[in-house]
Amino acid sequence: MTDVDDTLFDFPCAFPLKAMGLANKNLKQILSAIVRKHDPEFSEQNITEKHSNGGKYISLTATLKAVSREQLDAIYQELTDSKHFVMLL
Repeated sequence: MTDVDDTLFDFPCAFPLKAMGLANKNLKQILSAIVRKHDPEFSEQNITEKHSNGGKYISLTATLKAVSREQLDAIYQELTDSKHFVMLL
């Protein structure tokens, strides 16, 4: 029996995390604060945003330094638990 590494990433790596929510002027800051808990060097400058055609939703892409699967799992869990985001990729 062989141990198989189930990760697809070679850590550390730059990881683009996408989060979508209702357009809110604070959504970028909320995402930044959550990511910064798990990557203290993360800067809000590493977030790009795109508004939906109708302006109701905003898509944010945060590129962070991922150091482990556990770190990414923790970030995704915290974002999932947040009432501010409706979809994560």
